Amino acid sequence: MTERPFVERTAALAAVFLLSGSLAFGEAASAADKKPPVLAPEVEAFIAEMVQKHEFDAKALNRLFGPVRARPAVLKAMSTPGTARPWYEFRKRYIEPGRINTGLAFWRDNAATLERAAREYGIPEEILVATIGVETYYGRHAGAFKVFDSLVTIAFHYPPRAELFRSELEQFLLLARETGLDPAAVRGSYAGAMGIPQFLPSSYRRYAVDFDADGKRDIIRSTADAIGSVANYYKSFGWRTGQAVVVPADADKSGLDALLEAGIKPQLKVSELKARGVVPSVPVDEGAEAALFMVESEAGPRYWLGLNNFYVITRYNRSVNYALTVYELAHELRTRYAQQ
Repeated sequence: MTERPFVERTAALAAVFLLSGSLAFGEAASAADKKPPVLAPEVEAFIAEMVQKHEFDAKALNRLFGPVRARPAVLKAMSTPGTARPWYEFRKRYIEPGRINTGLAFWRDNAATLERAAREYGIPEEILVATIGVETYYGRHAGAFKVFDSLVTIAFHYPPRAELFRSELEQFLLLARETGLDPAAVRGSYAGAMGIPQFLPSSYRRYAVDFDADGKRDIIRSTADAIGSVANYYKSFGWRTGQAVVVPADADKSGLDALLEAGIKPQLKVSELKARGVVPSVPVDEGAEAALFMVESEAGPRYWLGLNNFYVITRYNRSVNYALTVYELAHELRTRYAQQ
């Protein structure tokens, strides 16, 4: 999509959200105060809604939105997500020595916090470490995109996800007001995810916790808050402590289409899947509910049974490639950590 500014960029503004419900900016007056920016109709409608629903200041929102333009890099990334690659290609990026060794160091450095999160929320340490490892290389790569610009781009220039991301944009503005974040300065992923665990604004507001007890829920700078927040996220989506995540399976390829098209949410018991030609390669509770899925290995299709906890990981990211990567990285980390 052709890059189109909402208005020409005016003097730099340092936007700070106040808990009172209004927006306050730096002391320097902007030229935009004299001549209101001309915004696209859909943006004006969004601003009016924020004013009506949440008592934001209309002039301040106009100044905030004024300089923003569609970001082609964001649109390209949304159209070609990395998780869409074949499993064997996606896996190679994450199940590799550098990420494993850095993950072991991260585990050692945060052992007490991880143990406490596992105890309080019931999520294994290795799942917490692997999730953060896949998301941001253990906090080292949290994203270089301006979150506000990314959200505006998707909300108003990417129709397939526009409705969802207008909601995320609303949540981001509320989050910034609640926490004192500068909405024009926060950086994250091309999709607007933030911090060490890469939470979208709605997830930040709903699931982030103050795990270091400093009075703030800060997943951007606090590793402890990030660990506790990931644990809280998984627990909130129904993680079952002590239960399996996923098991490999053999399958009679004929008649599998309906099972594969049913989706990743577990709906059939393992015993029912076995009756339909799906055989787990390792022992698993036949009364447990599971879903069949397939990924592309270098040798061809590979079948797995995703149990409840695998489905929970896909609530973090809907891609089975992503969830299986988290599981396999976690398994490798647990094995190596026990050998230290």
